[in-house]
Amino acid sequence: MPRFYLDLYNGDGLTVDDDGQVFETRERMRREAIRMLPDIVRDEAIENDHTAITIKVRDEDGRQIFEASIVISSGWCD
Repeated sequence: MPRFYLDLYNGDGLTVDDDGQVFETRERMRREAIRMLPDIVRDEAIENDHTAITIKVRDEDGRQIFEASIVISSGWCD
C-alpha cells in the first residue's frame, strides 16, 4: 500500500510529516486529509480572528499530489 505524507501549513508555519501514513487508496488519503482540517482549525480559530489551515500531501516520491484548505475569519461588527 502506498505511503502519503500530510504536511500542515498554519499560522505557525510548516509542520513536515516525516513518517507518513499508509492508505489503501488515494481517495482514503483525501478523506483523511479533509477530515483532519476542522479539528485543527477549531483549536486555532479560538485564538485568532483569521485562521487558514492547509494540508499538502506528498507521495512516496516527494511529489505534491493533493491539497486541501480551510479558512475561518471572525470579527466584531461595531
